[in-house]
Amino acid sequence: MLYSFDEVCGQINSGKLLHVAASENLLRKLPKGNWIGGSTEYFMTENGGIVSSDLLFVTEFSVPEFKISSYCAKSISHVTSDAFENGYSIVIIPFESETHKTYAQNAAHFDGMFIKNIVGWISGVNLNKPEQVPISVNGQTGEVSQNDAAVLHLGLPKDKTVQISIINIFEQDENTPVLEFEEEGFTVTYCLVDGRRVRLEDAVKNGEIDIKLPIVGDYSGAGINISYRSIENGSVNLYAPVFKGITYKHAKPVANYAEEFSSKLSAIKKSDSVFSCNCVLNFLFGELEGKKIDAFFGPITFGEIAYQLVNQTLVYVSVLD
Repeated sequence: MLYSFDEVCGQINSGKLLHVAASENLLRKLPKGNWIGGSTEYFMTENGGIVSSDLLFVTEFSVPEFKISSYCAKSISHVTSDAFENGYSIVIIPFESETHKTYAQNAAHFDGMFIKNIVGWISGVNLNKPEQVPISVNGQTGEVSQNDAAVLHLGLPKDKTVQISIINIFEQDENTPVLEFEEEGFTVTYCLVDGRRVRLEDAVKNGEIDIKLPIVGDYSGAGINISYRSIENGSVNLYAPVFKGITYKHAKPVANYAEEFSSKLSAIKKSDSVFSCNCVLNFLFGELEGKKIDAFFGPITFGEIAYQLVNQTLVYVSVLD
């Protein structure tokens, strides 16, 4: 739920265990306590999508055991070994930090990844406020970082089961060319389009590619979105890395984001989620400000984590008996 700054200070001072999403300015002022936080001014609430620098989105947890940790780019691989055997970990990483890049490119190879339950999001800024910087906050230590991940490890009783799910309204458009990449990472100059080596920037400018739609990679049968960010100096910047050996196609166009989300959610809206986050590109391109989507409320983010980094996706966690 959304709260005022004074209300959240009261919750922290009373010892509650919290996940907080708010503006950089508000996060920096919160007292120390049992919480982690990340910066964003975009939120999905029961009243619809909103943009606010004055309110904080808070999720409270009640679990038998927990621990709060910080990780840099060199230590982020330990997030899985530090996680509880039965439980889940919420990871917040600042956008464009070295830890963000390291996690995005290597998380699939961390020991225990896909065995432990790892979720989370990439913190960001209000896109209309260039003076802001993405941050994470370890509430226990008071550490505010533009580089490190803040992680809340949550331990659950043995009779509970965690389920991590994603809602992706996109799928590969089989009528679009096959894209393959010779270079890995967030920035690409050349790619293979149906086996033809071209500058990716030229493919965009020639109308072969619509950058409002993600490309969708086939990861052993699972469709993972890679979203476009910008074109600069002849190279194309992405919100997530591409990899060699993965075949990509462009997504099918979506006529109405809000309706498509509602359709996807209708079958599962009765499922109780304990945490969720949704991508800022869905928020912007779907014009979700002021529009309601069922069931899932939380921060609007600059990347989502469902084990590995995903884009233009809604991620949620359910705890089952």
